[in-house]
Amino acid sequence: RRTEMINTTLCYIEQDGKYLLLHRVKKKNDINKDKWIGIGGKFEEKESPEDCIRREVMEETGLTLVHPRYRGIVTFISDGMQETEFMHLFTATEFAGTIKECDEGTLEWVPKEDVIRLPHWDGDLIFLALLERGAPFFSLKLTYKGSTLTEALLNEEPVTVSDVTQGKRLS
Repeated sequence: RRTEMINTTLCYIEQDGKYLLLHRVKKKNDINKDKWIGIGGKFEEKESPEDCIRREVMEETGLTLVHPRYRGIVTFISDGMQETEFMHLFTATEFAGTIKECDEGTLEWVPKEDVIRLPHWDGDLIFLALLERGAPFFSLKLTYKGSTLTEALLNEEPVTVSDVTQGKRLS
């Protein structure tokens, strides 16, 4: 049986200790409905991860990224998805342009320390902690049953949300 795979990008745009997040409230049948997530989307034909994240950020926010940093790849497996998703994770601190209204949800600058209190996927806390501590390029595999995170592997080693949020040293 051939498994379908999908490539996506996600970027955490940072300014003044805040992330630009998208509150997903506008799309019907959205697996991310009501969650607060970074900016990104699906690859188009012949795009590199960098091409995709630049296009998605422009489409969703009106901003042009300057030197986005490719930080890791997150593999999502979920009983709620038909395919395995490979999410190419970026951060950016430099951008140009003016934020426009987004047709997928509401854009808002959220202080980093407040992100944990907003509706999100539990696995997001793992990669956000890795980004925050400047971890080298990483591979994170997240397995969900419904909205419950059932397994997380960081560079093939088991990890928990509390491991990273409490600052445990990770290899």
